[in-house]
Amino acid sequence: MDGGIIPLWKEKGVYSQRYITQIRRLLDIKKVGHSGTLDPDVDGVLPVAFGCGTKVLEYMLDSDKKYQGSVTLGYSTTTEDASGDRVEHKELGSHDLNDERIDEVLSSFLGEIEQTPPMYSAVRVDGVRLYELARQNITIDRPSRKVTIFALERTSPVKYDEKNKLFTFSFDVHCSKGTYIRTLAVDIGQAMNIPSHMSSLTRIESAGIRAGQTYKMEELIQAEEAGHLEELILPIEDFLTSYDFLEVSQDLSQRIKHGAQLNMNNFRDRKAEFPALLTYNKEALAVYEENPKRPGWVKPLKMIRS
Repeated sequence: MDGGIIPLWKEKGVYSQRYITQIRRLLDIKKVGHSGTLDPDVDGVLPVAFGCGTKVLEYMLDSDKKYQGSVTLGYSTTTEDASGDRVEHKELGSHDLNDERIDEVLSSFLGEIEQTPPMYSAVRVDGVRLYELARQNITIDRPSRKVTIFALERTSPVKYDEKNKLFTFSFDVHCSKGTYIRTLAVDIGQAMNIPSHMSSLTRIESAGIRAGQTYKMEELIQAEEAGHLEELILPIEDFLTSYDFLEVSQDLSQRIKHGAQLNMNNFRDRKAEFPALLTYNKEALAVYEENPKRPGWVKPLKMIRS
C-alpha cells in the first residue's frame, strides 16, 4: 500500500507528534503527517496520513471540525485551559448565571467571528512559535483571524460549585478550520465579564472522520501483528470527493504521473468539470485544472501519485 489515512484516536496526556513517530516505526515509512495537532490534554479524532496520503493533508486541514467540551466560569488561566496557572479569579454566587443566560451568550458567537490566537499555541509570528515566547513569559501582539462557528450549543445544565464559587457547563461546537476552542471558552466568559477557561475538550470529528470510526494506537499495533492493519486504513480517494472523478486509460495514466499537460479531447466523451481528480484503477493520480494560458488544455493542480 503506497499511502492512506489512518483514523487514529488520540488519548489524553500524549503529544500528537508521538503518534507520528510510532506510526513511522509501525509502517517502516518516513512520510507521515497528521491533519491538525491536538493539545496534550485533548483527546479525540486525529487523522494520520502516510505515503502519498500526505498529499491530501491540505484538503483535510481545510475541513470543518466538531468538538465536545466544557467551560469553567470563575477563573482564567495562562494557557486558557485547565493545565495553566490561574490568572484572574472571581467568586460567583449561585444566582449569577443560569441556562438561559448562557444560551443567549452562545448564540451570539454563531457565524463568522474574529479570534486572536492564544500565546500558548503553535502559531508562528516572525518565525517564532508563540508557545516558545510564552514559556519565557513574553507576550506579544498577535494577528487576529476570522473563523466560523456553524453550531454552538449547551449540552448540560449550568452547574454551580458551591465550594469553589464556580459554574461549569458542557457544549458541542461545529467550527471551521483554525478555530481555537480554548479562546472561544475565554471569549464566552468575557462576554459576561467573567474570567473563564476551557476545562475539557474532545474532538469528535475531523476531515469527515467521526469518533466511532477511529482506532487507538494499541489496536493498530495488534492489527499489524495479526496481519490485517490494511483493513483499518482509509483510501485517500475518500478525502477528495469535492472533485469529479475521471477514470483514465493506462497509457494516459503514465503521462499524468509525469505531470504532462493534456488536451481536453482526451475527456470529450465524459461529463466532468475541472478541476477534476484523474484516476486509474480507481486510484487517485492527480488533480487537474484548465490551463488559462492554453485554451483546450488541462494541467496538474496537485500531483498525488507519480
